[in-house]
Amino acid sequence: MAHSNPPPEAERAPPSPWQRRPLQPGEPSLALRLRQAHANLAPLVLAPLLITVSSGVAYRLLRDWGGWGRDRAHGLMVLHEGEWLKPWLGSGAETLYVLLNGLGLLWMLGSGGWLAWDRWRRSGQQRGAGKGGA
Repeated sequence: MAHSNPPPEAERAPPSPWQRRPLQPGEPSLALRLRQAHANLAPLVLAPLLITVSSGVAYRLLRDWGGWGRDRAHGLMVLHEGEWLKPWLGSGAETLYVLLNGLGLLWMLGSGGWLAWDRWRRSGQQRGAGKGGA
């Protein structure tokens, strides 16, 4: 049985971009880096989302159930749409506010969903590892 030597470095095919790159010593895992980014951005995303959600819900409930007219509830729409930022950021403030709010929400949902899925997957692997013979 002949043993073949591995090809020299120059002849090896480059790794696929879909392959996991081995972690370097001391390098945090992807899950840890994602968890850190998620935790660092959460406080920045939380306040605008709370303002948007609470003002939107209050606007609808007060218009439908509170009997408020459009003019009386306008202040809630100013909060909801980010119009209150105009004096500081100019005419594009509303669009920027809505865009960043939406991207922040998508980031938090995506990264949080991935982290939850990863934790669920790892806990399933640990439960599966405990099963076996003996």
